[in-house]
Amino acid sequence: MTNAILLDEKDNVATCTSKAAAGYTIKILGGGEIICVEDIPIWHKVALKKISCGEKIFKYGEIIGEASKDIAAGGWVSDKNIFSVPRDYASEMI
Repeated sequence: MTNAILLDEKDNVATCTSKAAAGYTIKILGGGEIICVEDIPIWHKVALKKISCGEKIFKYGEIIGEASKDIAAGGWVSDKNIFSVPRDYASEMI
């Protein structure tokens, strides 16, 4: 059974396809397993490794934000612990 999807090999988060309770092992399509350290709602992100405060969050192979505090491996990645960072898309396309 797949409980999360890894969208790109650069990603440090996966998207849960079902809710997962703390202590539950999530099987990840595209990248192994991780044990939840807190409850994670369906369609939300789980950290695939420890993400330190200030570290970039990657999903879709792109930066979607930055950690506002340390996030444990298997932790819920949400608006409570990440924030958006400005990007210069024009220069990235060159």
